[in-house]
Amino acid sequence: MLKYNDPRWRQMRGGHKAPYDATSALRQLEEGDDDAWDELWENLHHQGDVGEASYAAIPHLVRIHRAVRPLDWNLYSLAAIVEIERHRESNPPLPDWLAPGYEAAWAELGSCALVDLAEANDPSLIRAALGVIALAKGEFKLGVLISELDESEIDEVFGQYFASRPNDS
Repeated sequence: MLKYNDPRWRQMRGGHKAPYDATSALRQLEEGDDDAWDELWENLHHQGDVGEASYAAIPHLVRIHRAVRPLDWNLYSLAAIVEIERHRESNPPLPDWLAPGYEAAWAELGSCALVDLAEANDPSLIRAALGVIALAKGEFKLGVLISELDESEIDEVFGQYFASRPNDS
């Protein structure tokens, strides 16, 4: 895991293909400032683009979650989108020097999602955790499907099965 004082943070690019140092937002999140999620979403992912800063942030997000353990869809959704988009040819590959921390974080993220799923009631959290579990287990296509479909798309695909059962989600 890249330490906050590592100078490489200032050279890494985020979702806008521009330099982005995520350490300030990560520190804010660590201090309980949920507004930091907005900054992280804005800078670590943009229209399918992710960068090295996106990969470097994932181990910290998992560490912060483990320490604070809020039931929050943001962690799982952002991690899923970074993992999905890192496979896009237009995005940089995961650097060798970030790979061990990123891969360890993903192994732990799957376990966190299983634990949080047992307590989850929020549909966004449930869907995000399920997507992460699929991705962590190597079920990439299923993880993409779960992570990328929104409620209206799910209704469109499965509506015929639930037309006579109101309030099913």
